[in-house]
Amino acid sequence: MDEQWRADLAGWGIPEEIAATAPADPWGHSPARFAERTDRALADPEGPTLARVAEALPPGGSVLDVGAGTGAASLPLATSMGELIAVDPSAAMLAELTSRADELGVPTRIITGRWPDVAAETPAADVAVSAHVVYNVPDLSDFLAELSAHARRRVVLELTERHPMSWLTPLWQHFHGITRPTRPTVHDVIAAAEALGHEVRHERRLAPLTRFAHLEELAESACRRLCLGQDRAEEVIAAVIELDLWPLPRDQWFTLWWESM
Repeated sequence: MDEQWRADLAGWGIPEEIAATAPADPWGHSPARFAERTDRALADPEGPTLARVAEALPPGGSVLDVGAGTGAASLPLATSMGELIAVDPSAAMLAELTSRADELGVPTRIITGRWPDVAAETPAADVAVSAHVVYNVPDLSDFLAELSAHARRRVVLELTERHPMSWLTPLWQHFHGITRPTRPTVHDVIAAAEALGHEVRHERRLAPLTRFAHLEELAESACRRLCLGQDRAEEVIAAVIELDLWPLPRDQWFTLWWESM
């Protein structure tokens, strides 16, 4: 199963000859954009992921947020937490999280690095959460096993039904003649967790917001992801309209959870 997951994920790689022409990092993420999402979550905390974490969290309990980013999956529970343990490879993301945690008065332990590479130096918590991370993880079983080993009560995952770059599939074909894979999916993640002996429950919902507010925002992101210069944004917009891709449908989000063994 691990081999299939790894192979499916590798299918989303960018060919070297295309990546070499990229004017910007096609895999990069903006801390500012992540921080906006966290601020929206703080202003209106809702959804099954927060609910599944909250119901397993004892008063003053601890949360381990793996791939925490700027804290959207954990900081909205500030009034219930006694400690937040935040793990992420990006110091810039963690700086945004730390500033918000300080404002909220949440004691926070920061661990900079990739999971499960830093698992040995990470303490256990009552609940472990990881939101929108697993499609970046080639060794899924190790990732999930260490997450479970660090959760005293429950593990909660949030992810899209399909690879989060799936919206670009028609544009990869249009601009580069590349057919993108259809896997992995959330069902592969469920199967991997069940293979580790967990009884996985899940809930699905529409993403709370559309991916892009306007076509220009989509074009800016698509140019970067497709390794195109921003001077081709109008060309991307024309292709999006020609291919009838706008407005993008909202993603299906899944919350998975299981109890610690």
